[in-house]
Amino acid sequence: MSRPPAPHPRESGEPQAELRSTGQPAGQVYRIGFLGGASASGYAVLVNALRLGLRDHGYVEGKNITIEYRWAEGKYERLPTLAAELVRLHPDPRVDPATG
Repeated sequence: MSRPPAPHPRESGEPQAELRSTGQPAGQVYRIGFLGGASASGYAVLVNALRLGLRDHGYVEGKNITIEYRWAEGKYERLPTLAAELVRLHPDPRVDPATG
């Protein structure tokens, strides 16, 4: 017996993160920090969904947002160091998907 396909992230009913303008000057580029416990390829679906969701709200990578990625490559002991790197960049929001 097969399972039905999982809903698209925008159709799941889960709350969606949203960047809101805070009166920043026109042309403001927001910086998002993304911390992943695995490799970039392991998060490809999630990263694509994030980009699509941001685009739905008018945020386009390379235009008005920059996403700073850090990947632990399965070496979870690296997560604190990678998180500290992202914090030093002063991102507007930070994305830390659950690992497990």
